[in-house]
Amino acid sequence: MSVAAAPLLLMTPGPTRVPDRVLAAGARPMIHHRTPEFSRELAAMLEMLRPVFGTTQPVLPVHTTGRGGMEAAICNLFSPGDEIAVCCNGKFGQMWAGFAESYGLAVHRLATDWSQSLRVADVEAYLDAHPSARGVAVGYGETSTSVKNDVQGVCRAVRARGRDTLVTVDGVSSIGGMPFAFDEWGVDVAVTASQKCLMSSPGLAFVVVSDRAWAASERSRLPRNYWSFADIRFETTKPKPETPGTAPVHLVLQVTEALRMIHEEGLENVYRRHTQMAERVRARVVELGLTLQCPALVERSTTVTAISLPAGIAPKALRDGIKARGILTAAGMGAFADSAFRIGHMGDIRMADVDRTLDALGDVLRELGD
Repeated sequence: MSVAAAPLLLMTPGPTRVPDRVLAAGARPMIHHRTPEFSRELAAMLEMLRPVFGTTQPVLPVHTTGRGGMEAAICNLFSPGDEIAVCCNGKFGQMWAGFAESYGLAVHRLATDWSQSLRVADVEAYLDAHPSARGVAVGYGETSTSVKNDVQGVCRAVRARGRDTLVTVDGVSSIGGMPFAFDEWGVDVAVTASQKCLMSSPGLAFVVVSDRAWAASERSRLPRNYWSFADIRFETTKPKPETPGTAPVHLVLQVTEALRMIHEEGLENVYRRHTQMAERVRARVVELGLTLQCPALVERSTTVTAISLPAGIAPKALRDGIKARGILTAAGMGAFADSAFRIGHMGDIRMADVDRTLDALGDVLRELGD
């Protein structure tokens, strides 16, 4: 009888490892999505997500991936010709800009240099030059570069001008692993997804919408049907919560259990663990003679670290060597594809996993350097 190989340790920025408890929750017999039992699980999930977002607003489950939630934010809130600025210091900021353009918005790209952090001063200059700006879109943590953008500073810049300009945030790789204060900061839309810090399988996005953004949604002239935030809010805020269509039942069960685990650990402890793992990775990288991919960044994500390699060491060879030791890391992206790789440390990942990965990295570097 053949013995199944041990699963790879997923040290990638998503999908991340799904804990056994969460896998077991998703392996339950099917529950019909219109039963009281499912409604209770759905309601529990949405309630436990509020403190993760830092909000008292309803959390909307969107049956899609994170990028689907990002596209939904465009078609729910804006109209053709609306001017928006998009922070593009990474792949997913550029992607969001492309979504907006495909819906006929007038997009202004800010912070297009992937090696640099977004400067709030650039947002302020954009707002002053474009008084009719309808939105500013920014990634909180960008997985392609590991930058942490100053979302709070962007919100301050927008709110200081006394306008209804909307701040929309991609928190797919950060919310749940990094502190986020939707209400306090004055964010208008924030998106995350199930497969990263929420340590569940891919396929479910979550969106929070401010009162200001709900008002904009009523004015928006872009088409939406499956993506309709209003329909999702109507169904999920009923006394017996439901979803507009058939829910991904086992995904909901997984995320609900994952959130129970997160709250048992305590959000502050979760954030501290992510910070400590990020600090360990950065320190060991320096000890190994490597450098961070974008050394000029002002702040860095605590959920993923992008690492540069010296000339003569191919990222694929390095990652293959680490994979041979049972650990999967992520490739560099964009202009960094041939010179860097990434280590994800989010969700269910623990310090022992980080140390195992860094030990393997050191071993492979020595092998390739011989």
